[in-house]
Amino acid sequence: MGELNISSYSPSAFILMGIPGLETLYIWIAIPYCSAYIIAFLGNVVLLFIIKMEPSLHGPMYLFLCMLSFIDLVLSTTTMPKMLAVLWFDLREISFHGCLVQMFFIHSFAMMESSVLLAMAFDRYVAICNPLRYTTILTNLVIVKIGLAALARAVVMVIPLPFLLRRLPFCQSVEVHHSYCEHMAVLKLACADTTLNSTYGIAVVLLVVGVDLMFIVLSYVLILRAVFRLASNDKRLKAIGTCASHIGAILVFYIPVVLSSVVHRFGNNVPLHSHILLATCYLMGPPMLNPIIYGVKTNLIRQRVLRFFSLC
Repeated sequence: MGELNISSYSPSAFILMGIPGLETLYIWIAIPYCSAYIIAFLGNVVLLFIIKMEPSLHGPMYLFLCMLSFIDLVLSTTTMPKMLAVLWFDLREISFHGCLVQMFFIHSFAMMESSVLLAMAFDRYVAICNPLRYTTILTNLVIVKIGLAALARAVVMVIPLPFLLRRLPFCQSVEVHHSYCEHMAVLKLACADTTLNSTYGIAVVLLVVGVDLMFIVLSYVLILRAVFRLASNDKRLKAIGTCASHIGAILVFYIPVVLSSVVHRFGNNVPLHSHILLATCYLMGPPMLNPIIYGVKTNLIRQRVLRFFSLC
């Protein structure tokens, strides 16, 4: 590894330390990480291929699922190969600008995933509470506009993060105590006042996670109210069953995000490696589990997947 040029303003590169405290287990930790990435990559590619090739899966719910799968592919591919390079081959160096680019992709696509989960909650609300108007409300044009709005919100809110970091001097350590370029982990290396950066980061988390979760909960309150008004138990169970996959995706994404944020802000006594492993869960868990959740719980997708593999 070449000598790093550390200036009074910004270094030429950072060193990703991986998971400090668990160095002796890196080879073994990388095995489930690699397995999760392979499952995530293959699962999402197969899901996208099946939805594209099957006309009966071109409805609003499946188009939102395509968005989710594409986002999961980008999230996992942005982080996992470099993490595996750190854990298996000790290739820890990442250029300063490469670190900022990785940070932008991680945080923006995580935000887009939150937006799509909110859109899917709206999809379930319309399907259950206004079934007769479902196709007129969620037209292809509306779905495209929702996707573009999710993209625009993510870009507008996340793009200030790398620019705010670029203005800071990094005149001390270049060792990022994390397995990828997470915003707060890099921010800790700055030798200047980081109040503006920290405040903006917290505001983004609250505006995204807080607002999206609030509307998702509101959607399900309205959905449950509509379900309990149905005449028979069979209809109630069928209505709830159509939401099962989405509820699973929500839990897989938001539980690690919320826990990681809480631990990062208030868990001063939590070991660093525990925080890093938890933070990695919301980048590794959803891409790996979402195709499994939707493949198992959605009959149309399950049938097409089984047919696909039987032909192979």
